[in-house]
Amino acid sequence: MEYKDYYQILGLSRDASADEIKRAYRKLAHKYHPDVSKEPDAEQRFKEVKEAYEVLSDPEKRAAYDQLGSGWQQGQSFEPPPGWEGGFDFQGSGFSGFGPEGFSDFFESLFGGGFRQQDPFGRSRAGTWGGAGGFTGRGEDQHGRLEVTLEEAFHGGHRKVHTTVPEMDAQGRLVQRPHNLDVQIPPGVRDGQQIRLSGQGGPGLGGGPPGDLYLEVRIKPHPHFRLEGKDVYLNLPITPWEAALGDQVAVPTLGGSVNLTVPAGAQSGQKLRLKGRGLPGNHPGDQYVILQIKVPKPETEEQKDLYREMARKMPFNPRANLGA
Repeated sequence: MEYKDYYQILGLSRDASADEIKRAYRKLAHKYHPDVSKEPDAEQRFKEVKEAYEVLSDPEKRAAYDQLGSGWQQGQSFEPPPGWEGGFDFQGSGFSGFGPEGFSDFFESLFGGGFRQQDPFGRSRAGTWGGAGGFTGRGEDQHGRLEVTLEEAFHGGHRKVHTTVPEMDAQGRLVQRPHNLDVQIPPGVRDGQQIRLSGQGGPGLGGGPPGDLYLEVRIKPHPHFRLEGKDVYLNLPITPWEAALGDQVAVPTLGGSVNLTVPAGAQSGQKLRLKGRGLPGNHPGDQYVILQIKVPKPETEEQKDLYREMARKMPFNPRANLGA
């Protein structure tokens, strides 16, 4: 496909201000409007001008476009660089054009299709054409990830998130402004769940409202607990005599230590349930304790004699069912 030099199309330098972009667009849109222009290629030029304005008037799209660099020439053969999206998430929320003609392949390869924006639930949001000022529409929803500990997922809490947002300064220059967010982590949040921050997404187009920011929760691995859905699993070491005779043992949970009854004759790998001790919620998860019998190593002759006496008084072949 052909590279589009949007600055050249509007007759601007790459450091043009927002006001300069708007003035250039209005001048050229009037010059090439098919209803009034006598230029032979007016319709094509008009579409190019609108497309250039769509990108350069939007701080987020302009920032992404500028990442391609200035080494390209209008009309050169172009393919998006590997891993393109430049830190922005355009998937499913771009624009499909100013009418049935649509945008160029170059535009769609960078920003995707869809002036009818779609949020994460598949609902469409349409922008409106505001005459010479361009489109007015809701900003794009943005997406990111938020890593939390298992303890944070259980108890909830707050997390400071530091990011940047594109905006125009007082001189109309595109800058990246630091943006700090206080994210509330709800108790019982699950791995893969999204936290929605209203109005913290991409800036609106033509004065429209901003989009939302969706943070996908990723729960970090824990050194002791394992999470499956809302249920928590824990491997619990116990002694041979606790397993043989039964006992009350202290078990850690995310909500604090509790006592667990180990039944007499318990086996290694046996699973015991602590109801409601998983992630909280309307239907809280459970904690499952997997028993792991640990055999102490005899260090003295006296300790070895205890094992020999056990072997004499309690003959037992755990391999009998294998024919050994």
